[in-house]
Amino acid sequence: MKPTDKLYFTDSSILDFEANVLEISHGTQGYQVILDRTGFYPTGGGQPNDLGMLGGASVIDVVESDAGIVHHIVDELSAIAQGTTVSGRVDRTRRLDHLQQHSGQHILSQAFIQACGAETRSFHLGPSSSTIDIELQSPSEALIRSAEEIANAVVFDDRPMRVHMVNDEEAARLPLRKESAVHGTIRVIEIEDFDWSPCGGTHAARTGQVGLIAVRSYERAKKMTRVEFVCGGRALEDYRLANNTAVRVARLFSADRDSSPELVAKAIEENKELKRRTHGLLELAMTAEALQSLATVPSTRGFKLVHAVFDRRDFEEVRLLASKIAAAEPAIALLATKQPDGARLVFARSTSLTADLGKVMNEACAIVGGRGGGRPDIAQGGGPNSDKIGQAIEMALRLINTAE
Repeated sequence: MKPTDKLYFTDSSILDFEANVLEISHGTQGYQVILDRTGFYPTGGGQPNDLGMLGGASVIDVVESDAGIVHHIVDELSAIAQGTTVSGRVDRTRRLDHLQQHSGQHILSQAFIQACGAETRSFHLGPSSSTIDIELQSPSEALIRSAEEIANAVVFDDRPMRVHMVNDEEAARLPLRKESAVHGTIRVIEIEDFDWSPCGGTHAARTGQVGLIAVRSYERAKKMTRVEFVCGGRALEDYRLANNTAVRVARLFSADRDSSPELVAKAIEENKELKRRTHGLLELAMTAEALQSLATVPSTRGFKLVHAVFDRRDFEEVRLLASKIAAAEPAIALLATKQPDGARLVFARSTSLTADLGKVMNEACAIVGGRGGGRPDIAQGGGPNSDKIGQAIEMALRLINTAE
């Protein structure tokens, strides 16, 4: 069987077409239909497949074999029969989206070469954003924005994007941005006075169709830089989301949108200062509570044994209290707090004592149906059975009294 004639190879704007049905088979995903020609793009080159309708059936996937034959996966065959002519319609919204992202990738990749000599090594077109990995080990905001400026200048110039079908010899004479992965007939996409690249994907007729190209983020990845970007309709949606978020934040401060970053930064610093002050006050409060707890407990065998169960008390606060009790004088603290999701326990002892609280904690957590552990001098854990928290503390008391 001959390779499928791919209509999008010469004109990506073809969305409606007619074709002859050459073969129908049944696979694991559904019915597979092979046509003599198609407007549907199959998954490949970092770009997902087209979707749409074929003879009244939904096209749910499109794949291409190594022999260049395109298989259309459809959900049913009510109006498709071998040896007949069938009408196909490619989903316009999805095609335009993929066309914008892929064409934008060509522009952005060449822009990075011009901005900093960074070549693109991989491309992925995702459902909400796309990425390219470029050979740039030390990215900076200035370099990224320089490439973005170059790319958008090309978009705003509305330059022609042309398709050239060439052989190996002709391709060798072209200023290709990268070598072709195929041989024989090679499809090359030209962006006038800017870029030449071998590619089998769908592309715009002019750069203006790509719309705005916006770099969302960048990060170091495997000795390269991964650049996340959006184009066209996705850039518009990304702007709307970012703008709505910024406006909502600004309203929380009763300020205009552009003032919100400074106000947020100020609020964060004020919050940090409040946390520092709160922590200092908590240290004082826990020290006082620890001393008060120790004052009500008699010393037995040279140390004091403090135990308590709290209701929904913050666990970090309980843990700090246990540490303060153990630090004040020779003592062991067996503390627990009941939470909506279960029991939390923390045991602490003075360094002069010898009880292994890690082992004691394991035994106590088994009673509440959970796990725990830690060092001999301090351990913590918990479990879902908060109704048995009293039993866990009683068992820990028996183990401590036996050990000491």
